[in-house]
Parts: sequence; C-alpha cells; structure tokens
Amino acid sequence: MSVVPQISFAKLSTPKKGALLIVQAALNDASALVNDADPENVLAKAAASAKFKAKKSAKLDVLAPASAPVSRIVVLGAGELDKLSIDDWMSLGGKARAALENEEQVTVQLSGSGAQAAAFAHGYLLRSYDFDQYKTKKKDDEEKPSSQTVSICLEDVADAKKQWEIEEAVAQGTILARDLVNEPANVLYPIEFAKRASALKKLGVEIDVLTEKEMKKLKMGALLGVAQGSRNDPRLVVMKWNGGKAKDKPIAFVGKGVTFDTGGISIKPAAGMEDMKGDMGGAAAVTGLMHALAARKAKANVIGIIGLVENMPDGNAQRPGDIVTSMSGQTIEVINTDAEGRLVLCDALHYCNTKFEPKFMVNLATLTGAVLVALGQEHAGLFSNNDELAENIFNAGSASGEKVWRLPLGPAYDKMIDSKFADMKNTGGRYAGSITAAQFLQRYVGETPWAHLDIAGTAMSSPASDINTSWASGFGVRLLNQMVADSYEG
Repeated sequence: MSVVPQISFAKLSTPKKGALLIVQAALNDASALVNDADPENVLAKAAASAKFKAKKSAKLDVLAPASAPVSRIVVLGAGELDKLSIDDWMSLGGKARAALENEEQVTVQLSGSGAQAAAFAHGYLLRSYDFDQYKTKKKDDEEKPSSQTVSICLEDVADAKKQWEIEEAVAQGTILARDLVNEPANVLYPIEFAKRASALKKLGVEIDVLTEKEMKKLKMGALLGVAQGSRNDPRLVVMKWNGGKAKDKPIAFVGKGVTFDTGGISIKPAAGMEDMKGDMGGAAAVTGLMHALAARKAKANVIGIIGLVENMPDGNAQRPGDIVTSMSGQTIEVINTDAEGRLVLCDALHYCNTKFEPKFMVNLATLTGAVLVALGQEHAGLFSNNDELAENIFNAGSASGEKVWRLPLGPAYDKMIDSKFADMKNTGGRYAGSITAAQFLQRYVGETPWAHLDIAGTAMSSPASDINTSWASGFGVRLLNQMVADSYEG
C-alpha cells in the first residue's frame, strides 16, 4: 500500500542512518554536502566515472561503503540553481520521491531558500500519492516500508517551516481533489460528495447544503433537469471562508459536479464511459481549493459552490427537445442531454451572483471534449469577459505549473446557441464546441467579472508527470490558490 512521507526540516548535518539525497547544482563538487557520510570518497569516484555534471534531473545513485553511517547516497542534479522556478523545485521533489520511495528514512541536503525547500517537499508529497484503497494486499507489499520519514536539511530552517505550512495546505487540497476524482461513482454520488465537502467545517469553512426541495423553491430548472433521471438526489453545496475584512466583497469559485455522466438519453458510447466518474473534476478542484485556502488561513473572503448531480437515462430523464427554465428565468432548449454540465453551472453561477454579489466568479468544469482537440492535455481552456481576471489566471498558471490558454468569445459564437423555440439551446453543434459552451455560461453572469476554465483535458486521465502518477491530477487547486495569493489577498 502507498506510504505517505512524514516531512520535517533541520539544519545541515551528517545523517546517522538511512538514505542520503543531495540536491546538487551543476559543476559543484559532488561531495560538497556529504561531509562524513562518505568517508571513503565513493561518491566522487562514481561521479568521475559516470561523468556526472549535475545537469538538471540527472541522477547518481551509489551504495554507501560499510564504513559510512548511511546505506545509500543519491545525488540529484539541479542544473543552475538561479534559473530554477518554484515549479522546477517541485519537479525535483517528485523525482526524489520516485528514487527513494522504498526507503524508510531519508535525509535530503540542499542549497536553497526556505521557499525552495518547501516547494521541493510539496513535489515530494504529491508524487507519493497513490489511490490504492480498493486494492487488496499484494505479496510485494511486504518488501516496502510501512512508513517513511524525510528530513530536509538546509541553512534557513525557520523559513522552510513557515513556507511549508502554506505548501502543505495546498498539497493536501490537491490530494483531496485527486481522491474525489478517483473515487468510483457507486461510492461518490451527490449526497456522499456533499458529506465530504462538509468535512471542511473542521477547518473553519461555513457549509450550507441545498437539497432538491430547496433548489425547486429557487426554480433551478436547468440543474434539476439534469438530475431528474437519477435515483441519487442532487445537492448544491455552498462553502464560505471568511479570512478577509468584513467589508470586502467575496471572490467566488463554482464547480461542475456531475458524479457520473452517462450522457442521459443522448447516451455516450460504451467504450471509455467509465472515465465519466471524473466528470466532477471542477467540483473536486473547488473543494480542494477551499481546503487549501482555509488550511493556510488565506486573507480573503471566498465562496465555493459546487453543483452535484448524476446524469442517468431512466424513464424520467429529460429528452432532447425538452425546454427547461433556469433560475435566472431564461429558457433553454435541450438539444443534447450530454451537454449537461453547462445546465448545472448556469443555475449555480446565477445563484452565486445574485446571492453573494462577488467581486468575480471563476467556474471550473470538465465541460467539453472539444477542448482536448484544441489544447490537448497541456493547457486548460480559459474564457473570460474580463482581461484583468484572465491575465491574473494566466500568470498564476505559469507560476504554478497548471497552465491555461485563453480562447475567444464573441457575438458570432453567441448566435450559434440561439434557439428557435427558447431563449437559447444548450449546444451550438460540432464546431467551436468549447467556445459555444463558454458563450452559454456567459449569459448567466451579467456584468460580474467572470472566467470559465474547461479542464476536461487536465483534470482526469492525466499524463504522468514528476509530481503525479495518478489518473486524477487535482488540476485547479494550485492554479487558483496561486491566483488568490498573488492578486487578491489583503
């Protein structure tokens, strides 16, 4: 089973046992930080033999001699330290975990600031994540340690500990989001998701859960239309973190939470449908973000709203051609019941906007397959009615490593979702599918600054990276935490 490392920070010193990892800058002496851990100078000899120059991500791994206090010495090349971003330090941490996952005790020596050491630890912790609770015990589990302690040694221990309080909060938020996306739909349905989000109360987050009855009173016909074919009742969860000044307007994040999406009557092909347990990646990201902000006590007033439904094709399911009335009063012709996420989000956005009057709203959703055609899995699609907000999100993506790319909006695209029978239809056809979905959502935000992140290519079935080997990535937590920290905290 997976082992979660217990990470601490200490002054530079020679370890007494376990494995030693040295994060080394290019062209430095390979044994510069080893001190007494390598009395026979084995590492220097190995470096010379392997022509090891400590280029970025290069690795040198040697068994320590019998006279050494440690059992193993690993050198991880960092390249030129002054050129490393925080994202680079996270990647180094992930590489370190990959090299040392079977060690019970690890000592890391690095030359870096407290922020860099904390980022290294962040990457180390994220790489350790493995969603394996449904696997039965395997024989090779006996060969793995039951625990792992990691001591990261550097000069400025106090600053590293301070920075780690922040980084660990964000890492745990990302892990929460990954857990939610990885869970099977028979375990994580709307009511269960709401219960898990409600656990944020222990961090000081205020929770309000709206039931189907309450949503009917609010006339959320679009969201409820998606849910009506399922035996699992929908929920709308409102999470509030009050970390800013009382007079400050809140900022708001809204997530699509379709806990399973069959496509409804417009049913999806069977091949790959199992991946639709992850169609709540937007709601997972918002929940993980609220965890991160509360755990690090962010100095901002934040609203998180998640619309939780299951889209099923039973005898009561909505049909193509049905017309529903959203909470805003606007009517929608349902052309395709598989374009359901925007129906959930439009009511959630309108509710958020009218009830809380936020400074801005950002919604996240695994909304369209079309965004994968446009951007693959390297960037999330960004749409916005506000250039400043869009720029803040883009810059936060560059800094956090969770990258976004802005796509256009415009009147010509908006016309594509006009309906003959209602105010709009829920799909504009095959072309510009991601854009017309964003145009649909824009009709529900009024003049409030708003951004839509289409994370269909980045939240699930994510490619392996230095900091993640899981099917779910937790995309959005680090991105939006960075944006809040950089641009909106008092």
